[in-house]
Amino acid sequence: MRIPFEILRAEFRRVLLSAGFDEARAGLCATIFAENSRDGIYTHGLDRFPTFIEFVKEGLVNPAAEPTKENAFGSLEQWNGNSGPGILNARFCMNRAIKLANENGIGCIAIKNTNHWMRAGTYGWQAAEAGFIGICFTNTIANLPPWGGIDPRLGNNPLVIAIPREGGHVVLDMAVSQYSVGKLNQYKRNKEELPLPGGYDKEGKLSTNASVILDSQRLLPIGFWKGSGLSLALDLLATVLSQGRSTAKITQSEKESSVSQVFICVKPDNSEQTSDLIEEIISYTKTSRVEHEGGSISYPGENSLKIRKKSLKEGVLVDEEIWQKVIRL
Repeated sequence: MRIPFEILRAEFRRVLLSAGFDEARAGLCATIFAENSRDGIYTHGLDRFPTFIEFVKEGLVNPAAEPTKENAFGSLEQWNGNSGPGILNARFCMNRAIKLANENGIGCIAIKNTNHWMRAGTYGWQAAEAGFIGICFTNTIANLPPWGGIDPRLGNNPLVIAIPREGGHVVLDMAVSQYSVGKLNQYKRNKEELPLPGGYDKEGKLSTNASVILDSQRLLPIGFWKGSGLSLALDLLATVLSQGRSTAKITQSEKESSVSQVFICVKPDNSEQTSDLIEEIISYTKTSRVEHEGGSISYPGENSLKIRKKSLKEGVLVDEEIWQKVIRL
């Protein structure tokens, strides 16, 4: 079923106000949750909202907490999220990174003791809309086995790279597994097979069954051993730069809270030459023959813009069961 964007946002706002958020913070969180679903990232929009409210009620997320600066080293700053809402902390950090980049050409904000930021790409879009190159990543609870292992010891640490572009920003938003946990749960709920293997069953065989993969807790890293190495490197960077908690420490608490994140902004040369270089790369990529008749080649972020346009015209696609659950909150 489809719900008008404004109704979706209003319902989120109502629940957030009842959970202890003030007007401004409830409005901003509601907008980002609604925009995530609007752009087709349902796993970190409506689908994730009830869990977010549960974390607030359990005291893992403090609705009123504000980030505080702990250290500054030129264009690098370290902040403490004080267990505040990950969405609000992340938006603040990217704004701060933009400010530093505007002053110095580059800015880097590392934050500890923050919470799940929902759709990682939100903050890449934020940087690109402001005209800046944005890079951000986070560590998470362990839900990915290291290459050669069978036990979850790595986080499915999302990485975002955003490049501003007049004809539509390029925003890469990727988990370190072939499919994120949220996407696997979506396939499981819809009782659909994955298009490609996303992990292993308990016998160690590659599987396209999301339920089997979630049960085994053996998600498939992107690029096999390369994805495993990338996950480890991102955890090291987020932890060292923020002086916060690592995936190992986050996992000990059994709930994904007080994570570490990094936000980097670069002020690009907005010359015509730079614009031409970007178009050259995208245009050349699209000259490839398509694999299937009627298929197309898209740059990262292009499909989100198409889904956004459809959502605003026809309503945001929602899971009826989860929508009813939110209404009852």
